[in-house]
Amino acid sequence: MTVVGQGTDVESAITIIAQTTPDVVLLDVHLPGGNAHAVLTGCAHLRDTTRFLALSVSDAPADVIGVVRLGARGYVTKNIDPEDLADAIRRVASGDAVFSPHLAGFVLDAFQGAPAQSDDELNRLTPREKDVMRLIARGFTYREVAGELFVSVKTVETHMSAVLRKLQLSNRHELTQWAQAHHIY
Repeated sequence: MTVVGQGTDVESAITIIAQTTPDVVLLDVHLPGGNAHAVLTGCAHLRDTTRFLALSVSDAPADVIGVVRLGARGYVTKNIDPEDLADAIRRVASGDAVFSPHLAGFVLDAFQGAPAQSDDELNRLTPREKDVMRLIARGFTYREVAGELFVSVKTVETHMSAVLRKLQLSNRHELTQWAQAHHIY
């Protein structure tokens, strides 16, 4: 294994990950300037090339489930043996999911009955509405979405209104939760 970078906070972590595109990111769940959620959201575009293994002192179900829903391939606690940690990194690199043994149970419980991505719901949206939805769900502002898609802020607002109506959601927070639950980034 080769360490290609180390971030000290959310912003530097996102920058280093984007610059180096490592095979695996060992991601501390609680970072200065935010948390693993912010890093995973900021690096969502790299999910095809980079895998994430969360590391934390916390074994709280909300922490574990939150990072897994955002794309982490595993979650281990900081009391892990160095040899076991190296093995977990290798396994995540090869595509396996890795969890500390006492965490695996509630990960499975959380995903039993989890909603599958509904083609019906997504088919209600136009391609542009899907683009807007994905960017909003990643935390972009309307102005940032407008710049990314080369449209006006008013057009983004119109698409967002249509998305919320078609998915029967009330606000961007509900939309973000819906997108995460349906694994849409």
